[in-house]
Amino acid sequence: MSTPSKPSEAMIFYDIAMRPPIASTCCSPNPWKSRLALNFKNIAYSTTWVPLPDIAQGRRALDMDACRKFGDGTNFYTLPILIDPNTSSKIGDSFDIAVHLQTKYSNSGSGNLFPPQNLDFVFNHDLALLVPLSERKESEHDEYSRFNTNVDAAFTAHVPLMVHNLPFDPATAEASKAEFIRRAGVKSWNDFEVKGEQREKLKESFRLMLGDLGKQFLRDTSGPFLLGEQASYADLIVGGWLRMMRVTLPEDEWEEARGWHGGIFGRLYDGLEKYME
Repeated sequence: MSTPSKPSEAMIFYDIAMRPPIASTCCSPNPWKSRLALNFKNIAYSTTWVPLPDIAQGRRALDMDACRKFGDGTNFYTLPILIDPNTSSKIGDSFDIAVHLQTKYSNSGSGNLFPPQNLDFVFNHDLALLVPLSERKESEHDEYSRFNTNVDAAFTAHVPLMVHNLPFDPATAEASKAEFIRRAGVKSWNDFEVKGEQREKLKESFRLMLGDLGKQFLRDTSGPFLLGEQASYADLIVGGWLRMMRVTLPEDEWEEARGWHGGIFGRLYDGLEKYME
């Protein structure tokens, strides 16, 4: 039985609300991976914006388990969630959403999200991670799943450069900050600010990591993507994190990072903008 090229009913996508105007401030990397995938597949959907303090309750109300756990075993509730009424599906993990879109609507949009390619980027580190990573599940797209885990670890290790500038909605900012403080076990929001020599050191670590990741993009330089002119989910994985950088880094640091390593990541961000609507 062939898969339909397009769903007949619009899907519902749950994303994390930041301060207004939300369309230009939303910056959570995992929801962005899914938003890019939905747009890549040219699938109709509406967005339900969920304030940060309401995510756990909202996820439980949809009867969705947490897909990550903190080191102490407690649940880490986060988004995205995608509801697909065409298949009566509820999916609560960004990687699983991409697999669902490709499996159910393989002929839709800009083609295959998972074309065969070698994705051998590995991030070995001893840096503390502020948030837990999703558990990696064996899948038919194992190369992509492994890449997703390594990219998430690499960027999460450098998230302290970005956290203090998160554009919280003023209506829920205090509750959101309190939750971050509780999770990280720090005393105040200002403890998240990284400046001076400490910032320069972490920036240099970030630059070196991106140089390592950037080698993957030098195999085919006919376009901005890993496969040259053809985008894939691997590009969208990196793109979700570039979006967070774009919104949360000071403007001069974003411009600096865009230009690192011959501008690889600036070109990738620009190449993905058509899927960012």
